[in-house]
Amino acid sequence: MLTAYIASGNGLAELPLGQDLSQALWIDLLVPTPEQVARVAALGIDVPTLEDMEEIEISNRLYNEGDLSYMTGVFPGQLPDGTQAGMPICFILGPQRLVTVRHHTPRPFETYPLRADKSGAGCGTPERIFISLCDEIVARLADLSEGVGKVVDQITSAVFSEPSARPRLTRAQSRSTIGGKPAKTGNGPQYQDLLRTTGRQAELMSRVRIGLLSVDRILSHYQATAIERGGRGKLSHLLNSIRRDIQALEVHADFLSSRIGLTVDATMGMIGIQQNNTVRILSVVAALFLPPTLIASIYGMNFRIMPELEWTHGYAFALILMLGSAVATFLVLKWRRWF
Repeated sequence: MLTAYIASGNGLAELPLGQDLSQALWIDLLVPTPEQVARVAALGIDVPTLEDMEEIEISNRLYNEGDLSYMTGVFPGQLPDGTQAGMPICFILGPQRLVTVRHHTPRPFETYPLRADKSGAGCGTPERIFISLCDEIVARLADLSEGVGKVVDQITSAVFSEPSARPRLTRAQSRSTIGGKPAKTGNGPQYQDLLRTTGRQAELMSRVRIGLLSVDRILSHYQATAIERGGRGKLSHLLNSIRRDIQALEVHADFLSSRIGLTVDATMGMIGIQQNNTVRILSVVAALFLPPTLIASIYGMNFRIMPELEWTHGYAFALILMLGSAVATFLVLKWRRWF
């Protein structure tokens, strides 16, 4: 899909289909077809393929061709089938226009055109659109981090609180914004469900960290190579502000990652405690039946001479003796606080 935007007042307006793309300030390509690639190539812009964008070498992700800057980063978003994934996006910045090439749908690409007029950098030039879009991406990564923090708070409360007081994760929180089955609630989420939810939060945070690193590298490359670009001096303070936000979010991401690691360790510890309690109960039950089993085994022996065989009340005596031994064992275990 090809979407082109032109300046309209203080914001952006979508260019009607079939219009000349040379008028566009921003051309957004989503899973482009060969015909759409050819239309952009007619403007002198070489559109990279998905395979080219997936190359991990810095020289393949950040480079210049003439007066065009190719900057590729990996950002979280949604695939056409609804699956959440982190995929590369290429920003091609030139003097006349900005071209973005992507194969998934990060939310900033949906929200920014609607609120371009509210952006601090504005949208009157390709550079301003580029900086504003980067700012929108950073804001989205901050929102994702905030969401992860809220879910981790819920999980931590569920792990460390008493079973009867455990808060229930909402369906949205248990799905952790990136898919998955909702956690079972009952008297509180099961630890297995908590581990799944925590794992999804860890995966989401890894995508956020990669996104922050990508934006930082892209802005670094832009600042290092954008020489004599119009309005660069006026926008330098915005670039510095965005990069400060990125640094703050990276520190927050480290903090959340450590909390997620602590939550996993605590959940595994609680699972170990539950298992130990179960094994202890089984051990106590087995211990209660050991003395009665010993007595029954003695009176079940087939020796010829056994005085108790002639007792009138021998059967009742054996039953009382077995019951008494079980009660005595229970009292001893209770006194030792093993049960």
